[in-house]
Amino acid sequence: MNKDKQKGFPITAWSAVNSLGTNTKEIIKNLRNGSSRLFDPPEGTPFQAVCGRVDTELPALSLDLQGYDSRNNRFVQQAISEIEPSLRAALDRWGPKRVGICVGSSTSAMDELETAYTDQIQGRKVPSGSALFARGSAEGLVHILRELSGFLGPTAVISNACASSGKAFASAKRWLDADLVDAVLVGGADSLCQTTLRGFRALGLLSDQPSRPFSQDRSGINLGEGSALLLMERTGEGPRLLGVGESTDAHHMTTPDPEGKGASAAMQAAVRESGLSMIDIDYINAHGTGTRANDIVEANAIRACVGPRAQPLVASTKGYVGHTLGTAGATEAIFVLESLVGGWVPESVGAAPLDPDIHIDVPLKLWQGEIKFALSNSFAFGGSNISLAFGAPE
Repeated sequence: MNKDKQKGFPITAWSAVNSLGTNTKEIIKNLRNGSSRLFDPPEGTPFQAVCGRVDTELPALSLDLQGYDSRNNRFVQQAISEIEPSLRAALDRWGPKRVGICVGSSTSAMDELETAYTDQIQGRKVPSGSALFARGSAEGLVHILRELSGFLGPTAVISNACASSGKAFASAKRWLDADLVDAVLVGGADSLCQTTLRGFRALGLLSDQPSRPFSQDRSGINLGEGSALLLMERTGEGPRLLGVGESTDAHHMTTPDPEGKGASAAMQAAVRESGLSMIDIDYINAHGTGTRANDIVEANAIRACVGPRAQPLVASTKGYVGHTLGTAGATEAIFVLESLVGGWVPESVGAAPLDPDIHIDVPLKLWQGEIKFALSNSFAFGGSNISLAFGAPE
């Protein structure tokens, strides 16, 4: 362990909205209790599925932002409202032009565009193109973030499938390293839409039962939705982002490299940048989608990385909220931060009975104890991989 490299950048505030709840306290309570919350798919889905759908009606955007009102942007508004005091404090501390926004999104509010298309072919009135763009695009997402936060620094949306909001951490860290900013609002948002539901079903990856990552009886992915936002600052109190590791194995458009070389490279790079070694890692939040291919490849990659001396706990939280796509990396980063602060690792819900070919330490009930260092993995289609290394508060 290289102690000179461990300082990192503190995460001083975070909030989330997903199927476990519409505020972080409710979400973490359900996570600790092992309470998976998965529901029926959105209305109009022509097949059986299970989804991490937000089952609560959220407030509409204010009148001055009404043109950007969408399900996705309501998730963002709800998440921002929870950490608003911390955002105001960052504005006072650094100034609006020194605070950036870097978020990830895969489909953003594509459900708005799908509804408009359905209305058009059925002869109903359709909003103008500019109105649809405001509500249904990532540009609309950025506009809402800037308006609600007041941050005027660099702004970016990263769209890299399931790695999107994980990659946002990497870009945000580079901005801080380059002294472009003193703080960054990092995170992501995605709402469920038919494009992803039908696409994953066409690939044979979607399960009509609750997802069971690492289980012998796993049968595929559940998709989810929500928003997750985190404030990363140059100085402050809180758990820390210590390092990021990125790789691209480019093995196949939708299937992971069976040897897991890209996944291993990302984890090793994150640990190396942190000044740690694999034996220091106490917990790995796995990408863990619950498909036959992903889970065994990731488990083998982890085993190859940590070697015979280390035995970190490895849990997937996608059995709780589904795979939240572009916001998965940020959502699971929040779960990891809560583990680092509270000293616990959630049950990897649905994992029992474990696949006998998976040789990692998967907790089948809530584990409590000190967690000093953790990784959070996000591995996307096309072999785009990101691993984030976090440390407990100093």
